[in-house]
Amino acid sequence: MSDLKESAIASPTRLETAAADGGAAHESGDRTCPARLVADTVSLGYGERTVVTDLSVRIPDHRVTVIVGANACGKSTLLRGMARLLKPVSGSVLLDGTAIHKSSTRDVARTLGLLPQSPITPEGVSVVDLVGRGRHPHQGMFRRWSSEDEEAVAEALSLTGTTELADRIVDELSGGQRQRVWIAMALAQGTELLLLDEPTTYLDVAHQVEMLDLLADLNQRCGTTIVMVLHDLNLSARYADHLVAMRHGEVIAEGEPTEVVTEDVVRDVFGLESRVVPDPVSHTPLVVPIGRHRCTDEGTHPT
Repeated sequence: MSDLKESAIASPTRLETAAADGGAAHESGDRTCPARLVADTVSLGYGERTVVTDLSVRIPDHRVTVIVGANACGKSTLLRGMARLLKPVSGSVLLDGTAIHKSSTRDVARTLGLLPQSPITPEGVSVVDLVGRGRHPHQGMFRRWSSEDEEAVAEALSLTGTTELADRIVDELSGGQRQRVWIAMALAQGTELLLLDEPTTYLDVAHQVEMLDLLADLNQRCGTTIVMVLHDLNLSARYADHLVAMRHGEVIAEGEPTEVVTEDVVRDVFGLESRVVPDPVSHTPLVVPIGRHRCTDEGTHPT
């Protein structure tokens, strides 16, 4: 454990070093380079039920992209398709220009990490053991655990603030701590793209902000491309560089939060009357819902 803690404070980290190659594009905001992850006129579904239809979206590299929309609009389905968990009915998901379903599971796992909704923790597993499982894509039939694997685990624990939890049993942790550990496992994969399906589910508001701050730190410090599904539109607008708003399996609007979060889009996507004002803390769009009660201005009542 002492070796693990010493490794965790090494600087710069492996992820920071790897991000240096793409740092110029990250800082300059250069959007002319091909995106690494692209959905190209993709349709996705379950059995005979199609949920996402002819959808195209490009995920900006080194940015935080948040997918929003009403329940059952296809957000998680799209994320599952981009993570290679769902095979497209038509169209394709491209990772570095290659159809993701034509690539091997191991190759994809070396590039793209996924945190699904409510991941199932193996019984009795410790934090360090769970995080270490993120190194499986780098293991081969004859390759043993190496110092590089040790450093990757230590770095993931350090970046997520879970080094002190390394010897704890995952089931004994709080919800927020468990979410951090699962993110650490995804980071241990050494991927440059991280997909998360509702990472703030079941967390109170303080832990939601803590979790999103962590992901923003990873993006800014390491250049990690992050794609996540969120329910809270105001937190989405605050933390996203790029917003994708969906309705009935289609993209209704996408772009910077100031472009996407408008009263018209909120009405079209969520069926909600609202006022959009500047957030006094972040100066990003803040959606103020309009209901049938406690509206002091008669002009704000929906018709």
